[in-house]
Amino acid sequence: MHLFDIFSIIGTAAFAMSGAFVAMEEDYDILGVLVLGLVTAFGGGVIRNVLIGVPVTTLWSQGELILWAVLSILAAFLLPIKWIPHWKKTEALFDAIGLSAFAIQGALYATNMNHPLIAVVVAAVLTGIGGSMIRDCLAGRKPLVLRDEIYAVWAMIGGLSVGLGIFSNTVGLLFLFVLIVFARMLSVHFKWKLPRRSLKSANKNVNSEHSSLL
Repeated sequence: MHLFDIFSIIGTAAFAMSGAFVAMEEDYDILGVLVLGLVTAFGGGVIRNVLIGVPVTTLWSQGELILWAVLSILAAFLLPIKWIPHWKKTEALFDAIGLSAFAIQGALYATNMNHPLIAVVVAAVLTGIGGSMIRDCLAGRKPLVLRDEIYAVWAMIGGLSVGLGIFSNTVGLLFLFVLIVFARMLSVHFKWKLPRRSLKSANKNVNSEHSSLL
């Protein structure tokens, strides 16, 4: 088994369990837990395939990964409540592994199809974060990857690195994988955030001024 296949299995399991836990937090039944877990694990790859011209039906050739995802979802569903906090402590690491593996995988897909650099970056980002975005939307939440965390940036950097040919051989890609995981964990530890500009306060001031005029 190729090294990146192992990373993909770990990432798939982590994303699937992440979706399952979100579903349980929203009081979904077992079917909802299964659907949300599978969508989190494979949603990004499906969207990527649509955009870069890979047949969506290739999903069904990933029987082993689907099996790993289903087993991971069932494990999350049956996990004793007192064990879940222990999983949460390591979730960020497994999530970082999944993000890195899937972002590089998506970039390689697009590169091998001779797509332009922008398509390679988009493929990397969608493969890395697409499932999480769909998960949050189905759970009625604002996508965290676009609001609270530096997440998509690391997938973009991975896509750029692959698209520009900075890392092309196995050793280079492995180094890139470790680099993305390390950067992601640093951003979690130090709670790095991208600059933001909120209009909530401005809207409140406008509304209060409007009310006073009335």
